[in-house]
Amino acid sequence: MYKDKDPRAALFAAASASARTGLIAEEQLAEFDKTPPQEDAQGRKVWYQRGCNFVLAYAEAQPGASFARTGQPDEYVVLLPDRPALIEADGDSREVAGNSIVFVPPGDSRVTLPDGGRVVRLFTAAAADLVALCPNADAYAEGRSHIPAFRPWPEPAEGFRIRAYDLDVKPQEGRFGRIFRCTTFMVNFLDVQQGPRDPKKLSPHHHDDFEQCSLALAGSFVHHLRWPWTVDRSDWREDRHIAVGSPSSLVIPPPVVHTTEASGAGENALVDIFCPPRLDFSMQEGWVLNDADYPVIPQR
Repeated sequence: MYKDKDPRAALFAAASASARTGLIAEEQLAEFDKTPPQEDAQGRKVWYQRGCNFVLAYAEAQPGASFARTGQPDEYVVLLPDRPALIEADGDSREVAGNSIVFVPPGDSRVTLPDGGRVVRLFTAAAADLVALCPNADAYAEGRSHIPAFRPWPEPAEGFRIRAYDLDVKPQEGRFGRIFRCTTFMVNFLDVQQGPRDPKKLSPHHHDDFEQCSLALAGSFVHHLRWPWTVDRSDWREDRHIAVGSPSSLVIPPPVVHTTEASGAGENALVDIFCPPRLDFSMQEGWVLNDADYPVIPQR
């Protein structure tokens, strides 16, 4: 999952802005393995969690179960960790193997799991009906003044369509994980960590103005969080060390310093999610594996 030399090191060093005061910096934890689903019907169980700009829907489905969207306002993401799916959208259909990531166009669509299994879908907060299903729907009622308003990235030159990518990509020296990007999300499948992470090789860092969602799909982890000391002591918090199993998800707010430590004895699989995509990662040569399919947002 993490090499001896973390290729993000130069990016972390550049993130040196002083923390502002009066920020709402509350982590959002969802332990799907320990809590009942928000939906349990029609052969599927679905857990929801929201971040500032997005909704994560984790589901476990029986064979033949499907997930439909009508009038979806923007592009969304489907993660297939294990089993295949039939994706239908905009009059098109595509059979997608397991261990894949799929970007689904706006409008009407359906995801069907013929063999059942797990599926993770990612939507922007424009999907108001899904935001309402999140147990933490009210967590962002006060807003986040330090997180810029969501702005989608440019559409692909060939237009929207079902785009599927195989996640069976070998690690490469100097590249960080397996990163894919669309108009609404950036998703990074970190290389699977076998056994616990070396506690002498952690990577604490922070983000100035965007959240990171860390989704655990296998194994167990400890999320280490440290709130920066601003001049206003009311901003200060005790350090947190949040031990989680899988599946679970933690939304880490800016500007909290964080690092995640794999702790399971076997396979530990973590996925980092950003909404909208990250420009700094996109600017690294070779990091975004589908870079040719989606233009980079114009720099202001």
